[in-house]
Amino acid sequence: MWTFGRKLAAGFSISLVLLVVVGAVSYRTFDALTNTTEFVTHTHAVREHTEHVMSLLKDAETGQRGFVITGDETFLAPYTAAVKDLPGVLKETRALTLDNPNQQRRLNEVEPLAAHKISELARTIEMRRSVGFEATQKAIAAGEGKRAMDDIRGVMAEMENEERDLLRQRTAEADSAASTGRVAIVLGTLLSVLLTSLAGFLLVRSLTQQIGSAVQHVQSSSAELQAAANQQVAGAKEQATAMTEISTTISELLATSRQIAESSQRVARISTDAAAAARSGDDTMQRTEDAVGGIKKQVDVIVEHTLDLGKKSQQIGGILSIIDELSEQTNILAINASIEAAGAGEMGRRFGVVAEEIRKLADRVGGSSREIRVLVDDIRGAVNTTVMATESGAKAVDAGRRHFSEVALSFRHITGLVGTTSEVAREIELSTKQQASAVEQVTLAVKSVSQSAKESEASSTQTFQTSSELTNLSRNLTRLVQSQPGA
Repeated sequence: MWTFGRKLAAGFSISLVLLVVVGAVSYRTFDALTNTTEFVTHTHAVREHTEHVMSLLKDAETGQRGFVITGDETFLAPYTAAVKDLPGVLKETRALTLDNPNQQRRLNEVEPLAAHKISELARTIEMRRSVGFEATQKAIAAGEGKRAMDDIRGVMAEMENEERDLLRQRTAEADSAASTGRVAIVLGTLLSVLLTSLAGFLLVRSLTQQIGSAVQHVQSSSAELQAAANQQVAGAKEQATAMTEISTTISELLATSRQIAESSQRVARISTDAAAAARSGDDTMQRTEDAVGGIKKQVDVIVEHTLDLGKKSQQIGGILSIIDELSEQTNILAINASIEAAGAGEMGRRFGVVAEEIRKLADRVGGSSREIRVLVDDIRGAVNTTVMATESGAKAVDAGRRHFSEVALSFRHITGLVGTTSEVAREIELSTKQQASAVEQVTLAVKSVSQSAKESEASSTQTFQTSSELTNLSRNLTRLVQSQPGA
C-alpha cells in the first residue's frame, strides 16, 4: 500500500513529466521556428544583394549612356560609383550563398559577365572621348552590351527565382512549426490539467481516510502521553528535591576540601623552608669540614717545620761544640804565645800583646758559645714541647674532623628526610587540589543535573499541556474529517 507521501510524489511526478514534455516540445518548436526565421532573413538578404548587383550594373549603364549622349563627364558619376562598389557586393553575395552550391555556380557565371559588361562600358566611354558620338553610337548599336546585360539578367533571375522558392519553403516550415507548437501546448496543458485534477481527487480521498485513521491513533497516544506526563512530573519533582539535598551536601564537602587544601599548602611551605634550611646547614657543615681539613694540613706543616727546627738546633749544638773546642785551643795557644813572647824579651812584647788579645777574644767566643748553647738548649726544649703540643693538636683535629664527618652525614640524612617530607607534602597538596577540583566539578555537575531536573519538571508540565492540546486538536480534526464526506 502506497503512503500519502508516495501518492503525492507520484501526482507531482506525473505533472512534472507532462510539463517537461510540453516544455521540450515547445522548445524544439520555437527552436525550429527561430532557425526558419533566420533562414527567411538570410533569403531576404540574398535577394537584396542580387537586386543590388543588378542596380549597380544598371547605374553603370545609365552613366555610360548619359556620357555618350552628352559628352559631359558629370554623367559618369553613377558609372564610377557602380564600378567601385560592384566587386564588394559580389563578394558579399558569394559569402551569403556559401551553403547553396547552385547559387555559387550562378555567381561563377555572373562575375565574368559583369566584368565583361564593365569592360564594354569602359571601352565605349573611352571611344566617346576619342572618336566622338557617331562612332560610339554605332558600336553600341551592335548590341554587345545588350547581350551581356541580358545574360546577366537571366542568371540573376534564376538566382531570384531560387531564393523565392526557398522563401516559400521556409515560410511553410515556420507555419508548420508554429502550428505544431500550438497544438502541443494546448494538448499538453489540457492533459496536465486533467491528470492533475484526477491526482488531486485521489489524494484528497486517500488523505481523508489516512488522516481519520491517524487521528484515532493520535487520540489514543495523547491519552497515554497525558498519563506518562503526569508520572514524569511527579518523578521530576522528587528528583529536583533529591538533587537539592545532594547539592547542599556537596557544597559542605567542597568547603572541607578547600580547608584541607589550605592546610596542605601551609605544610608544603613549611616543608620547603625546612628543606632549604637543612640544605643550608649541610653546606655549612661541608665548609666547616673543609676548614678543619685545612687546619689539619696547617698543623702537619707546623709539626714538620718544628721537627726540622729541632734538627737544626741539634746541628747548631754540634757547631757550638766545635766553637768551644776552637776557643779552648785558641786560649791555650794564646797562653803559650804569651809565654813564648815573655821569653823573647823586648822583641816578643808586641807579639805578647797580640797573644793577649787573642786570648781575650777566645774567652769572649767561649762565653758567647756558652750563651748560645743555653739559648739553643732552651729552643730545643721549646721545640720538643711544641712538637708534643702540635701532635696533641693534630690528634684533636683528626678527632674533630671525624666528628664533623659524622655530623655532616647526619645532616645529609636529615636533608634527605626533609626533602622526602617536602615531596610528600607537595603530593598531598596536589591531591587535595585535585580533590577540591573534583568536588567543584561534581558540584557543577550536580547543579547542572538539578537544573536539568527543574527543566525536566517544566518540560513534563509542558508535555502534559501539549498532550492536552493534542487531544483537543485530534478531536477537532476528527470532527473535520468526519464532516468531509458530507460536504
